Amino acid sequence: MTTEKLPRGYLCRMTPTPPAMDGDLEGGAWARAPWTKPFRDIEGDLKPDPPLLTHAKMLWDRRNLYIGAWLQEPNVWGTLTEHDCVIFQDNDFELFIDPDGDHHSYFELEFNALNTLWDLRLVKPYRDGGPALNEWEAEGIRHAVHVRGTLNDPTDTDEGWSLEIAIPWSAFAEHGGYPCPPRAGDLWRMNFSRVEWDVEVRDGKTVKLPGRPEHNWIWSPRGVVDMHRPERWGHVRFAEADAPLASFRPDPSQPDRDLLMHVYHAQRAYQSENKRWAADLVELGDRLPAEVRAQVTLTITADGWQATRRGPSPRWALHQDSRFVEVR
Repeated sequence: MTTEKLPRGYLCRMTPTPPAMDGDLEGGAWARAPWTKPFRDIEGDLKPDPPLLTHAKMLWDRRNLYIGAWLQEPNVWGTLTEHDCVIFQDNDFELFIDPDGDHHSYFELEFNALNTLWDLRLVKPYRDGGPALNEWEAEGIRHAVHVRGTLNDPTDTDEGWSLEIAIPWSAFAEHGGYPCPPRAGDLWRMNFSRVEWDVEVRDGKTVKLPGRPEHNWIWSPRGVVDMHRPERWGHVRFAEADAPLASFRPDPSQPDRDLLMHVYHAQRAYQSENKRWAADLVELGDRLPAEVRAQVTLTITADGWQATRRGPSPRWALHQDSRFVEVR
């Protein structure tokens, strides 16, 4: 296990030439894009590191966001072929994108080794009432899979499979809340996930072992089995093609966001016990660390509450449905 500072970050550099979009990440435009750190268990330090390597890389230009992923896998298999079916019932690769980082109106896309796609938009996290909108489509998306081995043949040992994705910025423009395409220097919040099932071979076919939960291996670990916690997704900063990798800067608002999320979790616990929100920080008592009580103001609103980080502008505020807003 590895202890590290979270969320993880990545400098996504502009590419002068687009990738070939054949699923193969060797050479070409991808040679200039570094790999992310290897994925870890979703629970982070609470669980051992995964036995199989998963990592991703990113590029962008004025038309598309490009994402590549490699999934080491000795037995590459897939069963689902219908668009918008529940792809994580197979082994899959998933990406989550929140352009403006407000925790609302974010995007989820899932792919299996058969190159089947499930794309959807979340109005807000499931914990805050969702809902998920399957009718959203990533119009113009292109994606390809390259298998190093043989798909759905458990008689041999495979190396794994790679996935290549090109998403037009126009797919995010209506609901992303941020300039699309982004500007060099902009930061988006993203995370990547791999679902892996325990399997066995029966009658020459790969089948999932009954009663076994899936494994969740992700780029920026959550500490809890729930991908829909955008407050701890990774930081992706867009940069020019020649930007040095060392120039990556994490989101400077992260400490304020962490502070306010203490109030969110304390309020949810209080509401669960008392069937109402706490009217002030005093009512939340020792559910909050002293440093939070010293730096946050809590006010009741018509639809719930708002916690605001005290201090000079710009400041950050958090609402009861975990939506962040900038206060100037």
